[in-house]
Amino acid sequence: MLDWAEIDTVLLDMDGTLLDLHFDNHFWLEHLPQRWSEISGISLAEAKRQLQSEYAELNGKIQWYCLDYWGERLQLPITELKREVMDKIQMRPDVPAFLTALKQSGREVVLVTNAHPDSLSLKLERTDLAKYIDTLISTHEFGVTKESWALWQKLQQRLGFKNETTLFVDDSLPILTAAQNFGIKHLLAVANPDSQQQARTIDEFPAITDYTPLLADILAHSKLPSAAD
Repeated sequence: MLDWAEIDTVLLDMDGTLLDLHFDNHFWLEHLPQRWSEISGISLAEAKRQLQSEYAELNGKIQWYCLDYWGERLQLPITELKREVMDKIQMRPDVPAFLTALKQSGREVVLVTNAHPDSLSLKLERTDLAKYIDTLISTHEFGVTKESWALWQKLQQRLGFKNETTLFVDDSLPILTAAQNFGIKHLLAVANPDSQQQARTIDEFPAITDYTPLLADILAHSKLPSAAD
């Protein structure tokens, strides 16, 4: 599926790729509308209607991922509301072994998420992600999302990766397409980002539902210098 002999750098999405997307889906589709309804006095049905309309309008834009934007828009403490359901923040069960194999193979491992820095911090507080990853990047640092060509230019300037030796893994097909258009050679989709939903059929990119089958190839093509070197 992937030519690990060519891959030196691995860029990884967070939500749905390393973490179960169930937390985010539950928060944005159920918990936030419920709490907004309770606090503002509008009906739950109206809260869901308004929010889903705005989600669709902002999809792919930095505001969609921005907790400051939603806090001002709804006059709610978004990070604190996330803490109310933070028990749902979980790593995918196959991820620790996958990240361990990447580290043991000597590859550079970078997390690149559209999540707001406060959301990233909350998830790092709840999980062990940070111990496996060399560099943690929120695209809010650049003011543009992974859906944008400009982000990939800025990211390459920051990290110095080569397109032909880089793997990018994400659960979003539009974002994978953006990376492909930029020239990232190795791409991998996650077909089952939310543990509570059925896996999707993905034809546009190589796709996995479990990282475990990749481990042997990752380790067989180590980037660490051998004793003979």
